[in-house]
Amino acid sequence: MAVPTLLVLDADPPPRLGRLTGRARVVHTDEAHLAERLPDADILLIWDFTSQAVRAAWPGEGPRPGWVHTASAGVDHLMCPELASSDTVVTNARGVFDQPIAEYVAALVLCLAKDLPRTWELQQRREWRHRETQRVAGTRACVVGSGPIGQAIARTLGALGVTAAVVGRTARAGVHGPDDLDRLLARADWVISAAPLTERTRGMFDARRFALMTPSARFVNVGRGQLVDEEALAEALRGRSIAGAALDVFTAEPLGPDSPLWRVPGLLVSPHMSGDTIGWRDELGEQFLELYERWVAGRPLVNVVDKKRGYVPGH
Repeated sequence: MAVPTLLVLDADPPPRLGRLTGRARVVHTDEAHLAERLPDADILLIWDFTSQAVRAAWPGEGPRPGWVHTASAGVDHLMCPELASSDTVVTNARGVFDQPIAEYVAALVLCLAKDLPRTWELQQRREWRHRETQRVAGTRACVVGSGPIGQAIARTLGALGVTAAVVGRTARAGVHGPDDLDRLLARADWVISAAPLTERTRGMFDARRFALMTPSARFVNVGRGQLVDEEALAEALRGRSIAGAALDVFTAEPLGPDSPLWRVPGLLVSPHMSGDTIGWRDELGEQFLELYERWVAGRPLVNVVDKKRGYVPGH
């Protein structure tokens, strides 16, 4: 077997692929040269998972990689009709971000319940103001997204005494179907968005859904920015129809300094960092190398994405 060509769509810092020396021809590329180099590649590693370049560069006919791996949980940034209809296998970084994101969500829930942003603001003003805060144990959460990330969020919140109902694409044991979503939103203290971006989920959190939530509810999005109508969320916060929100993902990233979202009352903004713990890039690199070992040995790959649905199906 000829030495396979691995094309890496780079980001800084690049992946550590020293273990592939002599076992793969590693070619690095930027967005500008991706289209011309794709036909010669056996494998494409999308290390720059913020790039949208694959959509435009993917060849419709002729030679193309047989396997594409993205160092991210979501695949919406790369999926296009030509790739979806091809026989190319797509894998993702399922499993790397589950617990870090769950911990981040738990931190946000505690932060909002205990009014920590206000405490910090008062400290900066050297103002002593006693307040009462919310007890987290005994509250209810609706976690939208039943994949590994959503399941990890539900387990972690459960450790805090939060009763978490998980909503997925289809109902099954321990998971509610879409028909239950509105009912669960109307009784939830915490609404956690952790769903993949598909045509069915795009814009699912709109003005109607925010109006269903109670005035004491808080909303957290760690899924995809396009799941949320950001203006509708801002209006819900300004009108106090919900009590607070936290966004880690946005329709357009990075969030520009002139975005009105920075100034929405009751909204916490973080720069798409919920899954990024110390050493996360090394974990992503190790995951790819393990998948590569499977690929060269002819063994079935794991984390294979259903390209029609846009995510790895559950078991």
